[in-house]
Amino acid sequence: MPESGYHDHLRPELLRHFPQGARRILDVGCGEGALSLGLDDLQSRELWGIELDAAAAQVAASRLDKVLVGDAAALVNELPDAHFDCVFCNDILEHLVWPEEFLLTLATKLAPGGTLISSVPNVRHFWTVVDLVMKGRWDYADEGILDRTHLRFYTRATMREMFERTGYQVDSVEGLNPLGSARFKLFNLATLGFFREMGFLQYVWVLRRGS
Repeated sequence: MPESGYHDHLRPELLRHFPQGARRILDVGCGEGALSLGLDDLQSRELWGIELDAAAAQVAASRLDKVLVGDAAALVNELPDAHFDCVFCNDILEHLVWPEEFLLTLATKLAPGGTLISSVPNVRHFWTVVDLVMKGRWDYADEGILDRTHLRFYTRATMREMFERTGYQVDSVEGLNPLGSARFKLFNLATLGFFREMGFLQYVWVLRRGS
């Protein structure tokens, strides 16, 4: 089971990408709605969420204007078309059976020029690769890159391909949670930074709805 507080993360590393002009906002996998607490001028914003966990959704309902409870892949069709200026989709895509179908439908819910902010775990992380290549291990856990509820796994390259195939334009990409390991730093230095992307636990993508 996820650790205590799993549904109540503020995620400031994602909020810094928030377009300040956005007024109608959707948080897919909103947990308890904590992400909204980091936004200013809440009175002028329309805040929606989708959350699978009923208990977390009940808390979110006290913070957001509207919360849909259930599977995001099923509920995305119930959202209004061309409505949202900004959608957060953080640590969600790897849990879906058909993430590309979800992204295609989600694009129709974004207003013209709308922004999608999505964080995705990086399966090419240094320690995941070391465990697989050197130890022959691929051990699932209760959380992290090999969370036992993950159905899909991505590298930075395959993340980009997924977003571009589904019609999104990439504004920016940033590595999150950099690895502080001295062993990795030496490895990265010895390879002239060629494997630098292995040093990030996740990547956050800032995307635009395609024309």
